[in-house]
Amino acid sequence: MRGVVAAGHEVTAEAGADVLRAGGNAVDAAVASVLVSFAAESLLTGPGAGGFMLLTSPSGRSHLLDFFVAAPGRGLETPEPAPLVPVEVAFSPETIQVFNVGASSCGAYGNPAGLAYALERYGTMALGDLTPAAAQAAREGVEVTPIQEYLLRILAPIFRSTPEGTTLYEPDGHPVVAGQRLPMPELADLLDRLGTEGPGFLYEGDVAAACSQWVLERGGLLTSEDLAGYRVIERAPGGADFRDRRVLTNPPPSSGGILIADALELLDRLDRPGDTATVAEVIAATNRARDHEFVQGLRSTDYVDQFLAPGALDRVAGEIGSRLGSTTHVSVMDADGGVATVTCSNGSSSGVVVPGTGMHLNNMMGEEDLNPGGFHGHTPGHRVPSMMAPTVVLRGGKPEVALGSAGSNRIRSAIVQTIAAVVDGGLDAQAAVDSPRVHVEGPLVDAEPGVDPTALTALEGRDWQVKRWHERNLYFGGVQAVARTADGRLSGGGDPRRGGVAVLVN
Repeated sequence: MRGVVAAGHEVTAEAGADVLRAGGNAVDAAVASVLVSFAAESLLTGPGAGGFMLLTSPSGRSHLLDFFVAAPGRGLETPEPAPLVPVEVAFSPETIQVFNVGASSCGAYGNPAGLAYALERYGTMALGDLTPAAAQAAREGVEVTPIQEYLLRILAPIFRSTPEGTTLYEPDGHPVVAGQRLPMPELADLLDRLGTEGPGFLYEGDVAAACSQWVLERGGLLTSEDLAGYRVIERAPGGADFRDRRVLTNPPPSSGGILIADALELLDRLDRPGDTATVAEVIAATNRARDHEFVQGLRSTDYVDQFLAPGALDRVAGEIGSRLGSTTHVSVMDADGGVATVTCSNGSSSGVVVPGTGMHLNNMMGEEDLNPGGFHGHTPGHRVPSMMAPTVVLRGGKPEVALGSAGSNRIRSAIVQTIAAVVDGGLDAQAAVDSPRVHVEGPLVDAEPGVDPTALTALEGRDWQVKRWHERNLYFGGVQAVARTADGRLSGGGDPRRGGVAVLVN
């Protein structure tokens, strides 16, 4: 078997699978999938977005590539951003989340630079080998699936906030429905050019100038200096111990990875596999840990060691024990055991589409989850802290599971529960991804169908509010996972909550 790919759309996954069939490695396949996702999952990702890629060799040597969005405003003496535009997105009639969009929400994008860097350093193929399939998908349009139709519907208030966004996503003047295609010719042209020229024109060329000018004229802060100064950052992954495994994930200045590490270390200490109440209490503990001190600490290089100090973890685990009595993701594992797991996000998208460029810009500066200290408080040029957390589980020093998730602040709870389902539950990747999830916000526990009803009743008895969902929903994240058993069998899990697909490559 040549490998396995899990992604948020069938076309996205097949693009990576085709590269594995052609002899490419996990990095080549991951980049190919991400490029095609620009057309297949365009509201959630694209060249105007940012992301992270965690690479692990068959021997367990790992690298974290940070090409997430950077705060804008370099070169502006007195930045005065226009007001953000709040938009309500309804995951269900009872579950509404506010996203802030418009020009002031746009930061410096990293996807083009990051994908090119990953290929050059760790791939075996050239960028020009991988862009034609993505350009073709954009030019012809990818058939809209029911899940994509749902996303287009709930995110319509965002893209309809600008005439350019409306024209892009409702080209005939009415919503696109499942079974129709959504061509994006300007994106196709951009992808063709990316393959022949590389990403330079998006950072110092004509498209960079067009994006900066468009945003600045509308009250945003994205300057030419922001784009020209953008660089991919290579970091040492953060880590945690869970059972007899080592879990590698996204380190500070992003927050999602360290909170996942925190949760897994706590679950390891509590040692109550499969117990829903324990999971809920641990998620709540990580929520409480994300306070002002935590946000400030992410700027320090030694904060991980302080935050995950054994004594501190033992204390929190003891407290829990006494009470108990958003985005796209691609995961790839190749035949040699190499792994590439990459999360990219346009946020909820900004509605800012730059005419003639194929660029739909991110809204990371307007994401409340990423700006807990207030909007536009990040130093220009610095990375925006993210919940995104591509993650690899090592067993005996070799990759056993690679995964990540979409879902805003539900990312970490989805990843933690999926890892536990593989390690504690002994499930393959698809069964682990399919397993029902809980998520905790404040005193509220959201629970999918299939969660142990006895555990939920017990939580209510301890003053938790429990909301029982009647069906699975993308609110609970979109995990895409691949796994290898000790005897070498591969499995993949595409999240049905986001229309995910896994492809095994023979």
